[in-house]
Amino acid sequence: MRILIVEDESAIAEVEKAYLERDGYSVDVAADGLKALEFFNSEAIYDLILLDLMLPGMQGIDVCREIRRKSNVPIIMVTARSGEVDVISGLDAGADDYIVKPFSPKILMARIRSNLRKSESSDVAFSQVIEVGDSLKIDVSNFTVKNNDEEISLTRNEFLILSKLAERPEKTWSRDELITYALGYEYDGFERSIDSYIKNIRKKLAGPEHENGYILTVHGFGYRISEK
Repeated sequence: MRILIVEDESAIAEVEKAYLERDGYSVDVAADGLKALEFFNSEAIYDLILLDLMLPGMQGIDVCREIRRKSNVPIIMVTARSGEVDVISGLDAGADDYIVKPFSPKILMARIRSNLRKSESSDVAFSQVIEVGDSLKIDVSNFTVKNNDEEISLTRNEFLILSKLAERPEKTWSRDELITYALGYEYDGFERSIDSYIKNIRKKLAGPEHENGYILTVHGFGYRISEK
């Protein structure tokens, strides 16, 4: 597997690279945002990206948005900012996970393995298409979503949340339940992170007949899928 490290602090990049290579990963390192996009747009195919938030030349948030325009590759945002607003900003930009500096390399490796396992599990071959109304089709066998026959690009976590909501249209899911049953027990995000994922899903699926992107807010309880 190949991983791209985007980190301008050489000491941190060297530690990340050493741990990854010790576990058998191929690693490329970019010290700024523009170089990161140069690597990403090359012929190399990356299985995961470690992306620093504060970068020279081009901020990590902007790098993340640019990558998300083309790919669903897992992105772990690495940041010295631990505030809820900063983390949610990263998730809103399309990151799948985050880790706060300073961090334990062992914890970082565990988070990398967790995200890679989730990515691999999305490719498990079984046939199931969940339909919401006449226009939304969620194919869990190949990790795709189509709305009015147009393929919609979702991040892995967005897909997991949407498909979990659609599995049981009669159920209202709390934020905590979506973290546990959609993202898994290993997910270590704020409950409010779910709101960011929901906002992104709605933005991508919204239309004249579905202004809320097929997702209703049940105030005081959580979210549920809706055909209207």
